[in-house]
Amino acid sequence: SKSNKDALVNVFNKVFNESFKKTEVQNMDGKMKVAVMNGIGEMGFVEREIPKPAADEVLVKLEYVGICGSDMHYYETGAIGDYVVEPPFVLGHEPGGVVVEVGENVKHLAVGDRVALEPGKTCGHCEFCKQGKYNLCPDVIFFATPPVDGVFQEYVAHEADLCFKLPDNVSTLEGALIEPLAVGFHAAIQGDAHLGQKAVVMGAGCIGLVSMMALKARGVSEVYVVDIMEKRLEKAMELGATGVINGAKEDVVAKVRELTGGMGADLVVETAGTQITTVQAIHMAKKGSNIVLVGYSKSGEMTLPMSLVLDKELTFKTVFRYRHIYPLAIDAVASGKVNLKGIVTDIFPLDEAQKAMDYSMNNKADIVKAVIKITED
Repeated sequence: SKSNKDALVNVFNKVFNESFKKTEVQNMDGKMKVAVMNGIGEMGFVEREIPKPAADEVLVKLEYVGICGSDMHYYETGAIGDYVVEPPFVLGHEPGGVVVEVGENVKHLAVGDRVALEPGKTCGHCEFCKQGKYNLCPDVIFFATPPVDGVFQEYVAHEADLCFKLPDNVSTLEGALIEPLAVGFHAAIQGDAHLGQKAVVMGAGCIGLVSMMALKARGVSEVYVVDIMEKRLEKAMELGATGVINGAKEDVVAKVRELTGGMGADLVVETAGTQITTVQAIHMAKKGSNIVLVGYSKSGEMTLPMSLVLDKELTFKTVFRYRHIYPLAIDAVASGKVNLKGIVTDIFPLDEAQKAMDYSMNNKADIVKAVIKITED
C-alpha cells in the first residue's frame, strides 16, 4: 500500500541521513591542510588535526575565505597596533562553508547546511554584551586577531549560534563575504542612512563598495563614490553607484557641492582612513549631518579642522566591526538588493596562498576583493 511505501521511504531516509552524518567525518583521515604565515611576507603549509566540535559547536568544511585588508597588513608588517603576529599564524576571518558535523546541543543546523560564519565569539557577560553592543566586548575571541588563529584552512569548529544558514540562492562564496558586508551595513546604520539622502563614500576598496551597496539597500537616493584608482571607480559604477569622483583629477569638495546644489552631502562614509579624505568629508558634509568613520589611519592620528566641525554641528559616528547584522546582510543578498559576488575580482586556490597574498599586496590598484578557494571542485 502507499502508506507502507511511505513508511519504508521514511525509514530509509532516516537511516541514510544518520549514516551520512556519521560517514561524513569518519571518511576524513583526521588531518587538514592549513596555510600559515611563517614570517613577514612568507606563507607555508602545515597539517593539523581536524577539530572536533563541542556540544554547542558545528564542524564546518570551509569553501571560501576572503582576504581582508587586516590580513594583508599582518602579512606585510607583522602587527596591527598592539596585536603582534607570532608565527606560525593562520590568517583569514571571512569564511563560508558547509556543516559536516553537529554538536549534541545544536538544534538549528544540520549536516549539509551551507553557512556564513561570524568570526567573533564574545563573553556574553560584560556590560557591552548585556547592552547588545557585543562588538565592543573586551574579551572577544576573533579569527585572525593574534593570538587567535584564523581560517585559511580546510575545517573549523565554531559556535553554532555564530553560523548563519544561507538561503538556497546565496552561495558559500557570498557567505564568506557577508563579513565585510556586515561592516558596510553597520556603517549605514550608524549614519542613520535613509530614503531621500544624498551620500558620499570616500574610498572604493572592498569596504567602500559594500558601504555604498548597504546605503543603496537602505534606500539612500543618491550615493557617490570617491577614489583615485580608476578601476575601482569603474567597479563602483558597475555595482550601482549614482556617480563617481576621481580625487586625482577633480576637486572632490567642489564636485560634491555641485551635485548637491551647494548644500553638501547629507551623509559621508569615510573608508579610506586618510587625513586628506577625512578633511574632505568635513568640508563636503551638509550642516547638521553625520560623518561615519570606518577607515583606520596608518598613523592612528589626524589633524582636522575642528572649528569647521563645530560651526557645522557635525556628528561623528565610528565603526568597529558590527553587531546583529548577519541576518540582515544575508537577506539583502538573497533578495537581490546587494550584488556581493560583484566585488570579487580574484580567486586563488588554498595551495597558492603565498601567491594570493603577494598578488594582493602588489596589485592594490587592480584588486577589489581577492578570495581563497579552500575546497577544490
